This record gives sequence, C-alpha cells and structure tokens, in this order.
Amino acid sequence: MPKKNVSVFFCQECGNETSKWAGKCPACGAWNSLVEEIVDKASVKQRAKVSDVKPTKIIDVATSNEARISTNIDEFDRVLGGGIVPGSMVLVGGDPGIGKSTLLLQTCRQLCLAGVNVLYVSGEESLQQIKIRADRIGNFNDKLDLLCETNLDTIKAVVEREKPTVLIIDSIQTMYNEAVGSAPGSVSQVRESTSVLMEISKVQGIATFIVGHVTKEGTVAGPRVLEHMVDTVLYFEGDRHASYRILRGVKNRFGSTNEIGVFEMRDTGLEEVRNPSSVMLDGRPENATGSIVTCSVEGTRPILVEIQSLVSKTAFEIPRRMATGCDYNRVNLLVAVLERMRDAKANKSCGIFLGRSDIYVNIAGGIRINEPAIDLAIAMAIYSSEKDISIDAKTLIFGEIGLSGEVRSVSMAEQRVNEAKKLGFEKVIIPFANEASVANIKGIEVVGVANVKEAVDALTRKN
Repeated sequence: MPKKNVSVFFCQECGNETSKWAGKCPACGAWNSLVEEIVDKASVKQRAKVSDVKPTKIIDVATSNEARISTNIDEFDRVLGGGIVPGSMVLVGGDPGIGKSTLLLQTCRQLCLAGVNVLYVSGEESLQQIKIRADRIGNFNDKLDLLCETNLDTIKAVVEREKPTVLIIDSIQTMYNEAVGSAPGSVSQVRESTSVLMEISKVQGIATFIVGHVTKEGTVAGPRVLEHMVDTVLYFEGDRHASYRILRGVKNRFGSTNEIGVFEMRDTGLEEVRNPSSVMLDGRPENATGSIVTCSVEGTRPILVEIQSLVSKTAFEIPRRMATGCDYNRVNLLVAVLERMRDAKANKSCGIFLGRSDIYVNIAGGIRINEPAIDLAIAMAIYSSEKDISIDAKTLIFGEIGLSGEVRSVSMAEQRVNEAKKLGFEKVIIPFANEASVANIKGIEVVGVANVKEAVDALTRKN
C-alpha cells in the first residue's frame, strides 16, 4: 500500500508545528493562526536519513578574508558591516511604501556602474513599473537584468544560467515552490522558498537580498525561523509620510548589530545623510524650556538628538502620559524617580510633584531610541518644563538612572563627548563613573554627577 501524506498544522505567526488543529497556538498564544498543510512522509523520511558525515576539529578549519563588494552607498555599507559578503543572504523588512525597493534598485545601479552583474527578480511589479522607478533614480547600464517571475523553479534555472554576482528577490511572500502544496505567502511556502534561495546563495556564492513584508507589529511576516535562516536582517524604519528613513541592522553575522544608516527620501530616490547629528538638531529652538540634547550610540555611531518635554496641569481626574520615540514605561519610571528625588547632603526630599500634570515626551527628528543612556536627559527635560527653566543650548547630557535616583555609567562615553565637542557643545553632564574615561578630552567642560539631584544642580548652576 502506498504511504499517505500527513496533514500538519502550522502557526502563521510563529511557525510552530502541531499534529492537531487548535483555536490557540500552544507556542505563541495567537488565536485562529493554525493552518493545515500537507507534508510528504517519504520526503520527510528521506531527509531524516543518517549520513556518514564526520565532525571537523576547529583547529583544522581554514579561514579566508574574502573581499567584500562595496555598494558605493556609504550608509548601506555601514549597516552591512563594510559591504556585501559573497554568498551571504540579507533580509530587508519594512512597512509598505517605506523605500525598500527604491533602496535596492539604487544599490543595483551602483553595483552595475561598478561592473557587477545583478539579477533583479520581482513578483509584485511589472517590467514597466520597475523601469519608471529606475528612470527616476538615474541611468543604468546592461549589467542589470530584470525578471518578473514567482515560480522558484524558473528563477533557479535562470540564476544557474545567468550566474549573477548579486540576486534581488522582491518579495519573498510572492514566491512559490511547486513542491509545496500551500498558497504563496503561507508559512510553508515562505520557509521552503527561503531554503531554496539559501541553497542557491551558498552553493554558487551569490549574494542574495530578499524583501520581506512586515506585520502590524513591525516584524517580518511569516515564520520567525525566516530571520534565523538568513545571515543579515535589516529593518527600514520611519514614517513613510516623513522624509527621513533609518535602515537598522538587527542581525549581522558579518558585522556589528544595531548599526544604522540614515537616508532622506527625495524625488530622485534615497539620499544619504552623512551627518545625522546636525540633521536631528536642525531647527532646535533657543532658550526653550523642556528641551535638551543628549547623545545615543547606535552600533558604533554616536548620534545627537533633542529631547523635548511638555508638562502642563491636567484637566482630567487621571493625568495623561505620552512618549514618542522612547519607551513609555521608562518615562513613567523616570517620573517616579523625580517625585522621590532626595538631596543626599541635606538628607531631605526635594522631589517635584507631578501627580496632577500631563507629561509629554518627544524625541525630535522621528528617530526611536531605547537606549537607557538617554534617561538623564529625559528626566532633566521634564524637570526643566515643570520648573519653567531654560537650559543652555550648548549643554549636552547623558546617563542611565536607577530606581534610587543614582546615575549609572554608560558605554562609549568618550565617543559621545567627542561627538558633542565636534558639533560645538561647550558643556557635557555625564555619570561620575565615566568622568575618568574622558579626562584626556580638552576643549569642553565635563561635569560628573552621581545622582539626579546633582544633575539638577549642575544644569541650573550659573557660570
């Protein structure tokens, strides 16, 4: 008797596999996310065969420093870790209309001008639509080949025949493998399609970029295992109605993670922003209360941003709290610290009462920062707005705040102070524990503080 195929159920949210249907996924807890798919038992059994492969001792493994391929887009190369690694697989995710296809088409143009053969496979747009966008970006040469196809068998045959150096897949959710019985975009199709592309990339040494759609939560649609399979995961962030975009690396096997590249969307495509600190501070008001500059480190790059805060008496029974660009719960924690602030020398409470005030915190420029080093700047911006005290425009502050009001040290303090000095700041307030590491920096006043009360005194002290 021939063996029957087996029905299994995959979760469309997390990729978990179960033998029976359930209303709730036992792994991630999502409701109505399990879908039925057919698995060939013979193929599963064949994959499960034990081979005669033997392990290799680590001392016998030879390494090579293979040259990277530069995209000639410095911000993109920074996020990739220095350029494209041959044989690597890069996943680019982002909201619809954010600029993923535009960035990759610009990358194709720069690679083609450098003599690199590129194959651009689109499953969403026609050749005419791609050509219209290409004409807006600039001139192309004959090194770029276009293919509008969604069948992976056809794509694999074309890749093996043309042998491009770089392969672009836009997008992975539109690709389908005839060996998988489910519809394009399903969990099985996305996983198996990525597996086929991974094999092509690794065996033939082709650098592959795949575009992934994102869910409403901001993660790449499809199984979570997709991000584990690829070498690099990049997210395109920002409001598509605003001009600035941030390309963030959240996973990179060939470089540091959390590197960012800043771009500005224009009529001719995405333009690099080489000095994001000056851009983020452009238009900052002078002598305004509740406004202060801090320094955040994204990967290896220090970026100066403006923290804005507005404190006003509430008209409702429960005061409102709002945070844009930073963690809402972190802001509530800092408000509680300010209310319990103490003067260690006088051994008395000197906190400010904010229980009847609405508090709004915003990071100007549309950037989002989750680094705890901006804690002290957020707290001082709230204090400045509540006390109606303007802060010197040439003062910068950073540091992490603990629950007892202590100011804790942060990493890369020297790079942060040097960035402030480069942009013309005259005074920087930092954690006392970091003061020794920046002692050799001249030309800028450095003030170390041990707690929030000392930071308030240093900020309001007149020279």
